[in-house]
Amino acid sequence: MNASESVADRPAPAGATTLLVIAKEPLPGRVKTRLTPPFSPAEAARLAEAALADTLRTVRALPAARRVVVLEGRPGPWLPPGIEVVAQGPGGLDERLAAAFGACTSPALLIGMDTPQFTAADLAPALSPTGWDGCDAWFGPAEDGGFWALGLAEPDPGLLRGVPMSVPETGSVQRRRLVDAGLSVRDLPLLRDVDTAADATYVAARAPHGRFAAELARLTRAAVR
Repeated sequence: MNASESVADRPAPAGATTLLVIAKEPLPGRVKTRLTPPFSPAEAARLAEAALADTLRTVRALPAARRVVVLEGRPGPWLPPGIEVVAQGPGGLDERLAAAFGACTSPALLIGMDTPQFTAADLAPALSPTGWDGCDAWFGPAEDGGFWALGLAEPDPGLLRGVPMSVPETGSVQRRRLVDAGLSVRDLPLLRDVDTAADATYVAARAPHGRFAAELARLTRAAVR
């Protein structure tokens, strides 16, 4: 393999699990609104695009049966080859997540676009050849009380419908829903979502070589000139 060959140029590794990325098209005023201020809507959108690009770059390198962006909006230059795009369904976020799982007939793992610092190692337990042995669900908690990843061996939309989204108890309610359904649940690492400028600084420091960190540094330099 040529040293200059990018991840996107390499054959995508095969696996048993469908990887889903729930995402919004990074348009000013539509994404990362809690970053404004201190960033402008256009700057917040650039950070969102960088986060999404980093997320998909990692997804592209992970073993999977399929790699799918469940998208609100239209694809753009941030979309690497080898990743399918399907439109998000209607309704609240719980309904849209449920629909994403409902379209899968085999094990599926969904992640968001707000944790660009996640690594292959973070998902390795779930995506290993034995990841579903004795396990019905994988749950990745987020520091804000939500979750950044959710995997289901047998995707059931009913496990997500009605879960209150974007509130401090989202993660605890969702995990309890899994346990109450009799599922064996294993946990992934706790990660921090990018919601605020402080979150962005924290996340960039943990993934300093990614596009998100580079974009944040560029915007920060421009602000102090």
